[in-house]
Amino acid sequence: MSRNLHTEEMDRLFDGILTLKTREEAYRFFEDLCTAGELEAMQQRFEVASMLRNKNTYSEIAEKTGASTATISRVNRSLMYGDDGYELVIRRLEEN
Repeated sequence: MSRNLHTEEMDRLFDGILTLKTREEAYRFFEDLCTAGELEAMQQRFEVASMLRNKNTYSEIAEKTGASTATISRVNRSLMYGDDGYELVIRRLEEN
């Protein structure tokens, strides 16, 4: 990644997120923090990541999620060459 996102301000944001205890608290915080479009885009990318991990094709993913092939490709790059954040969260959700 070209930008260094590891700043004190970003640490404070993530520390704040880690204080959330319930799904309702998460909804309240993220609805204040993000626009509906930003939240929908994050949700879409997360769904794309789950479907790619389950070996769905680009066309299946595009049809189900409405994501563009550019978005699907970007998420796929993150899965293949990223920091394993998607994998970490998806695996933990599957364990629960």
